[in-house]
Amino acid sequence: MLDRSKLGTCQLVCWGLAVVVGVLVLWSTSGAVGFLAALLLGLACAAFFGLVTTRLICTGQTSEDRGREGTDATTPAAEPTTTVATAPRTAPPAAESGATAVKPDTTPNGEESVSAPKAKPEASGSPAGAGTRPQALSAPKGGKADDLKQIKGVGPKLEQLCNELGFYHFDQIAGWGADEVTWVDQNLKGFKGRVSRDNWVEQAKVLAAGGETEFSKRVAKGGVYEG
Repeated sequence: MLDRSKLGTCQLVCWGLAVVVGVLVLWSTSGAVGFLAALLLGLACAAFFGLVTTRLICTGQTSEDRGREGTDATTPAAEPTTTVATAPRTAPPAAESGATAVKPDTTPNGEESVSAPKAKPEASGSPAGAGTRPQALSAPKGGKADDLKQIKGVGPKLEQLCNELGFYHFDQIAGWGADEVTWVDQNLKGFKGRVSRDNWVEQAKVLAAGGETEFSKRVAKGGVYEG
């Protein structure tokens, strides 16, 4: 228990000693640093001395109280008792139920693995990257492109698409081999397969040599793509 009377007396004594310490500091340092600095130093020393001594000496507890606290600190706390509920057995093991346990990634009886997904069949036809890209031009030779619409199957939209791919002239198309035809067939967006289906290469060979086809004659007369 706290002894209030002894605590108050102890604090008075400690702070009295602190005042004495402060006065001594003021007296001993005033000649060296000046009165104002010595006063501040004395107040700081007095406050520090008073706080430290009251904290260390004036605890306000008797020896009986300190002995009781030491006993309480060494007394172990009672351990809480916990009740562990036993989970009910809901399912018999595989050996008792007669079922055969199948581990993942195993192949019982020669069947496919349980977790292995089946591969999807590839779509029919050539992939978009098949074949060889023909040699393209960044701009038409001489600044003027051939009228690719004279090839049957090449309308205004297809002609524009061919130009975007770098194909401007009959002799370019006439020089395509099987791999080049395959590549162009797969890369004509919205018009796949038109090169081989409409036989562009054979028509382009005739037109590149300065000849005409029945379809190119109709285009030259006008009215095929007008209106």
